[in-house]
Amino acid sequence: MLRIGLAMLQGARHEHEEALLASAMDLELDVEIVYLRSAKDVDETIDALVLPGGESTAMRKASTSEGLLDGIYSWMEHHSNRPVLGTCAGAILLAMPDGSRSPFIRAGISRNAWGRQRQSFEADVAVDLPLHVSSNAKVERTPDEFGHTPLAVDGQLKNEDPSSFPGVFIRAPRFELESVTCDVIARFGNEIVGVMDGSKCAVTFHPELTGDRRFHTWLLQQTTGQAPTN
Repeated sequence: MLRIGLAMLQGARHEHEEALLASAMDLELDVEIVYLRSAKDVDETIDALVLPGGESTAMRKASTSEGLLDGIYSWMEHHSNRPVLGTCAGAILLAMPDGSRSPFIRAGISRNAWGRQRQSFEADVAVDLPLHVSSNAKVERTPDEFGHTPLAVDGQLKNEDPSSFPGVFIRAPRFELESVTCDVIARFGNEIVGVMDGSKCAVTFHPELTGDRRFHTWLLQQTTGQAPTN
């Protein structure tokens, strides 16, 4: 049983959960999604992490009372080979951790660099990850305690071009091109919109809001391939 930690700070948390569970069905893996709300939830039994989007400043403030971000950062320092997926604001948290911590990805980033909410957009992104053609496995969509029901995302890909990904950019940050010294895995024109630094993957868009699950599949496959002592 894989235990995937999901930071319950902001953003499309439950859409990430649905994408992970659907990918696990496709891969025939047993997965438990662990809601991370405080530092004590982030222990050595967590095999991988997802840092969702949202507003990074609000996320930092919201995590202060329970020490969640500090717990997540400590977990990443102690389990450096375990995979982490950061989307949008999650990418900011990887590139710009609090205090004296070193960045977890070798890429500078600028917050809200694409503009305000009304400048949000969708566009095809060139990606360098294996295409995952979903079986369109259905995950039961039930409201959480706050009445949040995950968006109805069709897992069946409309476009099976392995080099193309449906990018959803919502008040997106921007990687600073001259500062990126890790692997580039996603581009929108001349812009870098996705990077990989060892076991850390950071993208400035929202893969959880699309039917393309290759980033969530990557996370699960990385988890099953890692040494149990890491």
